[in-house]
Amino acid sequence: MDKLKAGIIGTGNISGIYMQNGGRFGSMEIAACADLDVERAKQKGAEYGIRGCSVEELLADKEIEMAINLTIPQAHAAVSLQALEAGKHVYLEKPLAVTREEARQVLDKASSAGLLVGAAPDTFLGGGIQTCIKLIAEGAIGIPVGATAFMMSGGHESWHPAPEFYYKQGGGPMFDMGPYYLTALIAMLGPIARVTGSARISFPERTITSKPNAGQKIEVDVPTHVAGLIDFVSGPVATLVTSFDIKGGSILPRIELYGSEGTLQVPDPNTFGGPVLLCRAGSREWEEVALSHGSSDNARGIGAADMAQAIRTGRKHRASGQLAYHVLEAMHGFHDASELGCHYGMQSTCERPEPLPAGRKDDQLD
Repeated sequence: MDKLKAGIIGTGNISGIYMQNGGRFGSMEIAACADLDVERAKQKGAEYGIRGCSVEELLADKEIEMAINLTIPQAHAAVSLQALEAGKHVYLEKPLAVTREEARQVLDKASSAGLLVGAAPDTFLGGGIQTCIKLIAEGAIGIPVGATAFMMSGGHESWHPAPEFYYKQGGGPMFDMGPYYLTALIAMLGPIARVTGSARISFPERTITSKPNAGQKIEVDVPTHVAGLIDFVSGPVATLVTSFDIKGGSILPRIELYGSEGTLQVPDPNTFGGPVLLCRAGSREWEEVALSHGSSDNARGIGAADMAQAIRTGRKHRASGQLAYHVLEAMHGFHDASELGCHYGMQSTCERPEPLPAGRKDDQLD
């Protein structure tokens, strides 16, 4: 199978790991990178031996079949639509778009053009969560009945060089980190039926303490503490709390799944590895389970590589646009439910991604 050529649009911080990993997957190669700042694209590309160019040049290159959209969330929809118009398949960083309406436009455009859309996070394809999926399928915890998930931290203003956009539309803890947790939960338990929750802006103004903008004030426009409940179509009920308002440390688990025969502690869904811990019914002891799958290091880009292989073979890709849309709708659903004081019934659904085969290599994703 010949490698699919992909081009990166947006050469910010996260682009480096995509370029670094571009050569490890047998299904694709990163052939070019582009940015509104062409000089930055050329400099970034030079670090990894990749051609840097303008966005227009990348989209006009007929050899490039996939655009990897790594722009800021507010530009996700516009850039994705531009790439689809140029006849490129699109894989992008989370979220799929800022609004449900924009995301729907992207998916509808791709469908009408016969093109694929995929989106991060792809951490659920790592060894940690894939091992958990295998254990659930094997009945290690019996019938899943519930889950808890927590993303508890302070705000980005203490460390990020430009944290303001985390507190504007498309930001906040739910939209920044929620995709990792929701995608992992859906990969393990399937699609969501409804959500509800409560959300608040705890501190309406934030002061940046990191350089280079120390002292600058940020007006907060989005909820920074969101407590949600999730009813899955398959039956389990989950609690998800995301917060940028935690001033002290937290020892809560990232994700725990509860079943009729035991409890499974799932690794941080923002990583690809472990540990995976299992406590069986009737025991108080936790046992660490060896990972059954590879890609436990920082394998960002594996979702794009999986999509590249799907383009070549005609099978379905795992980090799909439909999955990303379902996650986006759920995130908005928490906010909507809080504002309206009700349950939000999901209008979309998605297929639970097909698990990866155990023991496979990076160049053998099927």
